[in-house]
Amino acid sequence: MAHAEVRAAVAGTFNVLHDGHRALIDRALEEGDEVIVGITSDAMASAERGDILPFYMRRKAVEDYISSKGRTAVFEPIDDIYGPPGMLDGVDVLVVSEESLDNGRKVAERAESEGRSLRLSVVPMVMSSDGTRISATGVMEGRYSRHGAAGPRIAVGSANHVKVEAVREVMERIYGDAIIIPIDVPSGVPEQPFGDETYRGALNRARAALGDCDLSVGIEAGVFELYGELIDIQHCVVLDRDGRVTVGMGSGFAYPPEVAEMVRSGMTVGRAMDALHGRESVGHSEGAIGILSRGLLDRKGLTQQAVLAAMVPRL
Repeated sequence: MAHAEVRAAVAGTFNVLHDGHRALIDRALEEGDEVIVGITSDAMASAERGDILPFYMRRKAVEDYISSKGRTAVFEPIDDIYGPPGMLDGVDVLVVSEESLDNGRKVAERAESEGRSLRLSVVPMVMSSDGTRISATGVMEGRYSRHGAAGPRIAVGSANHVKVEAVREVMERIYGDAIIIPIDVPSGVPEQPFGDETYRGALNRARAALGDCDLSVGIEAGVFELYGELIDIQHCVVLDRDGRVTVGMGSGFAYPPEVAEMVRSGMTVGRAMDALHGRESVGHSEGAIGILSRGLLDRKGLTQQAVLAAMVPRL
């Protein structure tokens, strides 16, 4: 007799994917032949808590994790605990954490009132090294790594989520566990750096952020007049407590003439891109490179290049 396919669903904010989130996703993959993942929209997530990564970064982190397991999933943005109409139609199992069990019961009760059966699969809390439940807030505040463990303490001289998460992912590849501490510090250079101002801005950020951390990272994107083009080159400076400085850069790319003209006349790249493409906060999302490359490379990937290059002399 053929095996009846089971559909499982799991939902959450997935703000900085950590081991608690992975436990939920793993259970959903175990339970379901087909998996639906609901991810809270930016509007819903912002209403519930303060410091939120943009939706596209949260979704990609979950997508990449599921892909690493050799699986795929259907993704849905959600604006409430029930998700969009029809999201749970045909779903057999809803995976919830102990913390979200009450909401899970409400969803199951609604399904029952509609004549559907929805089983809840409850995942125990995952604890961190400080004895508390691992949380995205704890990871983002630098209390422990995304695995809930101790590790080298690395400051990032920025509160920009793209920069912080780029540093986190590179340092985890190098150290395994890394505690990343974002510190909003001034660059000491103009809002739109030109030429050598780019390196100075990155160095100033690293120096201002170091404190008692093992390393600090300063990142600055600037523009350079090269080969008759206006070229964007992201710089990263890594500083340690002994005062050693290492530097790296990401891939350079040329801006279209319309953007270059605006920037040369005094506008920042972000404002020029907003004006031409009708988007806001380009610097805090996929960045100009994401728009110009049609999504083939985003700002986080470009930033990771610079951070990894700055770590090469330390490897």
